[in-house]
Amino acid sequence: MAIKTEAIGKEWPTTTYEVGKEKIGEYARVIGLENAVHFDREAAKAAGYRDVVAPPMFCVVFSAPALGPAMFDPEVGMNFAAMVHGGQEFVWGEPACSGDEITTGAKCLEIFEKDGKGFYVFETVSENQDGAEVVRGTWTNIVRGL
Repeated sequence: MAIKTEAIGKEWPTTTYEVGKEKIGEYARVIGLENAVHFDREAAKAAGYRDVVAPPMFCVVFSAPALGPAMFDPEVGMNFAAMVHGGQEFVWGEPACSGDEITTGAKCLEIFEKDGKGFYVFETVSENQDGAEVVRGTWTNIVRGL
């Protein structure tokens, strides 16, 4: 089975996520963080943040909804029954804080075959309401048995 490459360079509609104080706290508790900057506004502001600050990997919460339509696009043609997670890389910018509206766009960077496997590489770029980049993610999925 040949992989499709027509989607390379394609971009999908953006998604917007409003970051909430309670959601940040829930996420921080689940991953075992105790730093008050993730729960208390005064502590966060005293530490130099605009408001309660999200842990760095909270970026998956607001980035993933933009990535979903890209991965499921028929033009991309991924076989989900044979897909495995290949990796993620993030470059963080402005911290995500409670009250931010984060807009994320997704783009297909690469689709290629190597060693009988398909590699599907996507990029997401997330910006806050002020246009500051919050995080840039590179997401790699591998489809076995082409």
